[in-house]
Amino acid sequence: MSGAAREDAPGGGRYGEAVFRPEQAGEGERIDFGALAYDDTTMARLRALGVGPGWHCLDLGAGTGTVSRRLLEEAGVTSVLAVDRDVRFLSARPVPGLDVLEADITAPDAVPGVFSLVHARFVLMHLPERDRLITALAELVAPGGVLVLSDAVDLTSDRTPRTPYSAVMRAMWQGLRATIGTDVSWVPSYPHLLRGAGLGSVAAEIHVPPLLPGSPISRFWADTWERSRAAMLATGLVDDAAVDEAIRYLGSDECAALSAGMLTVWGWKPEEGP
Repeated sequence: MSGAAREDAPGGGRYGEAVFRPEQAGEGERIDFGALAYDDTTMARLRALGVGPGWHCLDLGAGTGTVSRRLLEEAGVTSVLAVDRDVRFLSARPVPGLDVLEADITAPDAVPGVFSLVHARFVLMHLPERDRLITALAELVAPGGVLVLSDAVDLTSDRTPRTPYSAVMRAMWQGLRATIGTDVSWVPSYPHLLRGAGLGSVAAEIHVPPLLPGSPISRFWADTWERSRAAMLATGLVDDAAVDEAIRYLGSDECAALSAGMLTVWGWKPEEGP
């Protein structure tokens, strides 16, 4: 999502620049580990909402394009416009019906048209202007269409047993918030925000993939911690030894923890009157 009209984090950074740079070796594989953990759940929800033939879909922050391609190949939608600030992973694997747009969704009129489905996963949590963006995304939904948003919810709390995992996860959220503005604390307000944007029949669900040694979600977190290590160390909550210990813990049979959940919320644009 490149371009102007951006609000930076308190530390002045942004996703894809200060951390998680797409040109960094292995970043596509890190994104794909997340896709392996969450795509089946995402697709099951989209299919349950009726997404299929005749639908024109918008996939925002599409990453490597796994959801975009599955919408075409499995759900049989008519078209998908996949949008990202950096489209190198999308452009590398074209498929019929997939259009790619390099754009910054925080810019006014960044995306043309209206769509049966507007979908964004793990996008708004990284953008400080999220409240305004939800309203803007609702305007991209065609009458009778649906907006579907997914983001992370942190399931640690003051009563969560202190383990190498919980210590590093807390440092990660704090470090990413200071560095690039990531903030998952507001994510449970999604249903209220969609109602405020004029959408109806709003509902939500949470999926928590199991943390098992060698699983896609465990490998995703280990790689994410490596790539955000500097941001975590800057918090003063952990040191290098603590991060290394957490990565070992995550890959061991001793791991007993909850991954961050993925909250998915959806709301429908009312049909136009006669």
